[in-house]
Amino acid sequence: MIFHVLTLFPDMIRDGLNTSVTGRALASGRIRLNAVNIRDYSKDKHKHVDDYPYGGGAGMVMQPEPIALAYEDIVKDMEKRPRVIYVTPQGSVFNQSMAEELAKEEELVFLCGHYEGVDERILEEIVTDYVSIGDYVLTGGELPALVMMDAISRLVPGVLNNEDSAEFESFHDNLLEHPHYTRPVEYRGSRVPDVLLSGHHGNIDRWRREQSLKRTLERRPDLLETAELTEKDVEYLRTLGWTKDK
Repeated sequence: MIFHVLTLFPDMIRDGLNTSVTGRALASGRIRLNAVNIRDYSKDKHKHVDDYPYGGGAGMVMQPEPIALAYEDIVKDMEKRPRVIYVTPQGSVFNQSMAEELAKEEELVFLCGHYEGVDERILEEIVTDYVSIGDYVLTGGELPALVMMDAISRLVPGVLNNEDSAEFESFHDNLLEHPHYTRPVEYRGSRVPDVLLSGHHGNIDRWRREQSLKRTLERRPDLLETAELTEKDVEYLRTLGWTKDK
């Protein structure tokens, strides 16, 4: 997986991705990063990349040409047109299903906007996906791009040390993950559930599944509408008061 990021702050992207799991993935070559400074493609002697909006209004708008030149430089040696993700509150909300879909790509381009936004003409020309990480406004697109690259990277084969990790994390089967415990067995009067100490893997697996179902019902019941549920799952949820009509 190669991530190309069109940004005004390439160091922010490099520093953010070069830590923990994604940092190890970069070091091993499982993922690659190409953080491109849009200012390098400005023809203005002061390297300006923004200007006042036509029609008036507050703020500045990123100009189309520096972005176009940066993009063209990235794709000139590619065999096919890549998916270009523009990070914007106006886009579809990013989720695990989208991460899984994007993880199948060999190369992805992220366009990080700033100021009041980006000239609409370059968006129409190069962007394939408009994506948001939530209904709020941030200073720029770098943090959302890092969030998405982190989630996508975890799904790239070989990035996680334990191949089972991605499969059983939150949102697998559209359910939240079960609780986790480690040593000591007792901490401030609270014990690790006995089933986890039993060594009976069948009972442990069922307990974890039930806890995942219970937690999803309590915290994100909306996910159950599209979750992959077995008959036993449905029976257990009904004991908790859940019905498919809710």
